[in-house]
Amino acid sequence: MKIKGKVHKYGDNVDTDVIIPARHCVSIKEEDLAAHCLEDLDKEFVNKVQPGDILVAGNNFGCGSSRENAPIAIKGAKVGCVIAKYFARIFYRNSINIGLPILECPEAVDGIESGDDLEIDFESGTITNLTKKQTFKAAPFPETMQEIIKIGGMVNYVKNRLAEADA
Repeated sequence: MKIKGKVHKYGDNVDTDVIIPARHCVSIKEEDLAAHCLEDLDKEFVNKVQPGDILVAGNNFGCGSSRENAPIAIKGAKVGCVIAKYFARIFYRNSINIGLPILECPEAVDGIESGDDLEIDFESGTITNLTKKQTFKAAPFPETMQEIIKIGGMVNYVKNRLAEADA
């Protein structure tokens, strides 16, 4: 699976309360949460993000609470991938569970700027900065995790596995 998108870059310690402020966590619907994604960090984010665009951030992205609303808001905003130097572990797992593609790659974060165009190959973990003609290598997810992300999350994965078992 490959995607292309424009970069929206932020710094270290972007916490879940900034990704989706608690005052908007009255719903778990993607479209409701997406309307407020990152509004306390970047009021214009929801107006400028396009389907497939890529969030890039520093260390400890998704720190804070363990609620799934944060990756759901990002997925609902149609972000194609989040690349960070390091993800808070609960956010990391919640992202996979809901089917939000994420990659850890400190070198890429250091070499990417807001507005750059990227292409990402999830199978190989290759991140290509099309603007700067640079390539970075993130560790790709194991095949099962790639499948979970590709089909939209853990719920869909389990449904497919159960259907296969019944066949």
